[in-house]
Amino acid sequence: MRVSVRWKLLSAAALLLAALAGCPLRPPVPPPPSAALPEQPAPHEGMPYDIVPDTSLLTVLVYRGGTLASAGHNHVIASHELSGTIYVPVDLMRSSFEVHIPLATLTVDEEALRAQQGPADFPPNVSEAAREGTRRNMLGPTLLDAEHHPEIVLQALRLERPAPGAAAASETVLARIQSAVRGQVRTFAVPVRYEREGATLVLSGETALRQSDLGLTPFSAMLGALQVQDEMHVRFRIVARAAK
Repeated sequence: MRVSVRWKLLSAAALLLAALAGCPLRPPVPPPPSAALPEQPAPHEGMPYDIVPDTSLLTVLVYRGGTLASAGHNHVIASHELSGTIYVPVDLMRSSFEVHIPLATLTVDEEALRAQQGPADFPPNVSEAAREGTRRNMLGPTLLDAEHHPEIVLQALRLERPAPGAAAASETVLARIQSAVRGQVRTFAVPVRYEREGATLVLSGETALRQSDLGLTPFSAMLGALQVQDEMHVRFRIVARAAK
């Protein structure tokens, strides 16, 4: 009996080995493709122009939304403290730039800037408490997280000519920009008008831009009844002078 049991076990083992030998091994699973590396900013070439903060201005219009929108305000966010350098070679299309926006100096609802937008959407006399509450939410950990990411950095990837037939002046180009906001790198395009006179360079333009384009989630409260719309309107005028 013991010999019979042992024989059966050896036979079963032999059959198992034979079966394994006759089955091809599963091919190794290839590693997942690596994530595409972000595009590198354009190299700096040509004459450097340093941004002049006192005469440069960036404004961002953000709009209320939700079923309780009437309880909130549209806001004008502004930066008077832009810094960085613009590089302009002989070939304008090879220009590049790097712009820094310090978050700690952003302002909310300056009366003069609200007045420029029109009273219908931006009525005057926003209370100090409302301005401070908006600024606190904007710089807080759920949106810009200024404590850990104190600035926004914008870098030129490349410049492109406007599409044929586009309503744009000859000095206007389409700038492909890489943004670093809250540690997230994103890209978007903005039309930019270049004006150069002697040692002074002016870049200006405006565009619609979504917060989600920058990797941000718009502010929302009360289950979405009171919120900030995703789309913003950005306007800028950057003055730079030839570096000494």
